Amino acid sequence: MDEARTVEAELVVSTDNHVRLLRLNRPERRNALSRSLMVAIVEAILDAEEDDDVRVIVLTGTGDAAFCAGGDLKEMRGNDEAGARFRSPMNRLERNVFEVVLEAKKPTIAALNASAVAGGFELALACDLRVSHAEARFGLPETKIGMGANFGSVLLPRRVAPGIALEMLFTGEYIDAAEAYRIGLLNRVVGANEVLPVALELARRIADNAPISVRRVKAVALRGLELPVAAALRQDPGANPYLSEDRKEGIRARLEKRKPVWRNR
Repeated sequence: MDEARTVEAELVVSTDNHVRLLRLNRPERRNALSRSLMVAIVEAILDAEEDDDVRVIVLTGTGDAAFCAGGDLKEMRGNDEAGARFRSPMNRLERNVFEVVLEAKKPTIAALNASAVAGGFELALACDLRVSHAEARFGLPETKIGMGANFGSVLLPRRVAPGIALEMLFTGEYIDAAEAYRIGLLNRVVGANEVLPVALELARRIADNAPISVRRVKAVALRGLELPVAAALRQDPGANPYLSEDRKEGIRARLEKRKPVWRNR
């Protein structure tokens, strides 16, 4: 491993072969999103974005009970009983963790070691790609507990057909991995012990490619969804791979039948 460190006790961060792994580390609470864990994830994502050695970000959970059970309801109840003011997701002092993951310029992969529900499902939706196993379940039960699923209400209809998204949002019921794969929410369904290895292998395959090109295609593809075709084709976000040194290196390496050495410029 190139690097291994702990950001607080709730999030374990490591780096290997240009892949930054973020492991939610609250198994005793099904990796629920405490306020401190959300802040740690935001900081870790921003750190990864600023680190030129990092090309792909993978999020996973500790244990086999859950990838993430969503917001920490016990923490919320304790705050309510203490008379603390509750702020809705977009009105908090810190940045919204789901927004930060969604806006990451580098590719993000959710290695769903177990079920992802409520805010945990929203965290998975914020990632670009998702890998899980057959026993995992997914859903947004917020209507069953008087919450709002703010991020999921916006993102889920962009990930799947609106009618399917609305049924999940209205009923608050869960779907299994087979259904999640069928409707396009999952990229891979593998054995439970293979989730993280498969996600990391996918991350390494992406990391082997030109970093500027990968960031460019992500930005153009995702931003282009909101634009007319003519405008989408004329996007110019970030560094331009066509004008980069990596374009020249990529061509040389292909012709010389060797692995390219990317300079990220």
